[in-house]
Amino acid sequence: MNITELFARGGIAMWPLLLLSVLAFGTIIERIWFWSRILTREREVAGRVIEAARREWSAAAEIAQRANSLPMGRFLQAALKLETPDPEVFRLALETAANEELATMRRGEKVLEAVIALSPLLGLLGTVLGLINSLGSIQLSDLGSDAAAGTALGIGEALISTAAGLVIAIVGLAFFRLFQGFVFGQAKVFRQSGSELELLYRQAWANRSDKDAVPLSATAKPLETP
Repeated sequence: MNITELFARGGIAMWPLLLLSVLAFGTIIERIWFWSRILTREREVAGRVIEAARREWSAAAEIAQRANSLPMGRFLQAALKLETPDPEVFRLALETAANEELATMRRGEKVLEAVIALSPLLGLLGTVLGLINSLGSIQLSDLGSDAAAGTALGIGEALISTAAGLVIAIVGLAFFRLFQGFVFGQAKVFRQSGSELELLYRQAWANRSDKDAVPLSATAKPLETP
């Protein structure tokens, strides 16, 4: 029995299951392509930007700008492109950029969640409808006859939709967890890189403030004697 015959015998529930499988497959392919482009380069970009920031901030900003096609590059550039911001503004820029990039990385999760939830239910619905059709056509006088055997065969075919729904849900769940793991890993990299860059900026800000500060003794006026 080939796939076409299985699909035909699975009943009407196979059509929405086919739609869900297409949605899940398209989302999985798009996410695999997305993650394959960034997973091997994010830590490299972060390390180069932070190393450059230890020497010169303009060089770090330039490296982040060149990596603007990657989430890590956009994340670090959001703070580095500001003109001498306050440390709190620097931190808020990093947090806002991180939230935006992580939201992009979670794209497609809602589709996979819907597929995982609906596929088993649709498969079960198809099985129930198949059982109703099979059992509704049998009579007591048909027990033990060829009609009863045909009904048993119909019940077996009705389970096809349940099996199809479970397969779609299992595959969707496996990739959903995989992509979630990637997001959690990237969130950790963002947090570490952002904290390092913020610490370097706060140190540079404090050093600059110390250099620009004028001692109180240099500005105070001497007391006038009567």
